[in-house]
Amino acid sequence: MSIPGTILAARIRTELVDIEQVVTRTQHLLAKAQQQNDEDYLDGVALNLHGFYAGAERLFEEIAREIDGSIPSRADWHRALLIQMASEILERRPAVIDRDTRNCLDIYRGFRHVVRNIYTFNLEPGRLRELVNALPHCYASLARDLHRFCDFLEQVDVE
Repeated sequence: MSIPGTILAARIRTELVDIEQVVTRTQHLLAKAQQQNDEDYLDGVALNLHGFYAGAERLFEEIAREIDGSIPSRADWHRALLIQMASEILERRPAVIDRDTRNCLDIYRGFRHVVRNIYTFNLEPGRLRELVNALPHCYASLARDLHRFCDFLEQVDVE
């Protein structure tokens, strides 16, 4: 580990607070879009859904760099990084996230790709609603797994 586990754990816990705010903001923007019957708010929904996954991925990149010593570099590195985080690295660390968390995050990873590669007026409102409705559960799984991983990091520092 190139930095103390307690420092990395603190960074992860801080970022989780920010990601939780993104979840709340996303839900708020979708509610506004529906209440005011104004699809212009959906651009903000899409941007925040993108931000949700980007925040998680930033954490995964830091874990891969600081703990694993390797960030995937192949063409599908975003997907490979997610798989790496769901894998135990023998004698280094347990899996950072479980399979269910990986699967739900993979949906947001795919959506982030869509947001980056199409015009927002082409986004499907129904699909955005589905993603927002599933977001609290996916965030809760991510937070649970990352808090467990932080506990591991802090324990390693004590030993």
